[in-house]
Amino acid sequence: MPTPSRASKRPIRLVWGVALLIFVIDQISKYWVVHAMDLANRLAIDVWPPFLNLRMAWNYGINFGLLAGEAPATRWILISVALGIVLFVLVWMRREPPGRPGLIAAGLLIGGALGNVVDRLLYGAVADFLNMSCCGIANPFAFNVADIAIFAGALGLVLFPGTKAAA
Repeated sequence: MPTPSRASKRPIRLVWGVALLIFVIDQISKYWVVHAMDLANRLAIDVWPPFLNLRMAWNYGINFGLLAGEAPATRWILISVALGIVLFVLVWMRREPPGRPGLIAAGLLIGGALGNVVDRLLYGAVADFLNMSCCGIANPFAFNVADIAIFAGALGLVLFPGTKAAA
């Protein structure tokens, strides 16, 4: 069986590099805000109202609390779905690597998904804490760095699905 060339390994390295960076930023920000700043007990910290506030929210479901339920089965189903998506994206990137923007987008999505999986494993729910409002519209939802990365990564994969890098 032939071994993959160095060139074929580069796209996956970029994906994993971005994923690791996002994962680390996400986990450090969650630890800092939830534990060091004690948002878990304080529940709310106004940073720059209304533009940036910290609001503790344990998300047992997916975005905006959809499919929320504290049942252990829900937790493990969501972990399995997230890991399935990560695996799917990795296989996709390995088989049909897009250009650099698509690879970065894949890394964003994977790093964010793994960050939220770790939350579900540690806490049973995802730690959300960022809350932003503007222009007279009060946003009741909180999110985290992983959520931003997942959204940006999914959008990037839609916008840059197969733009091969020039050789």
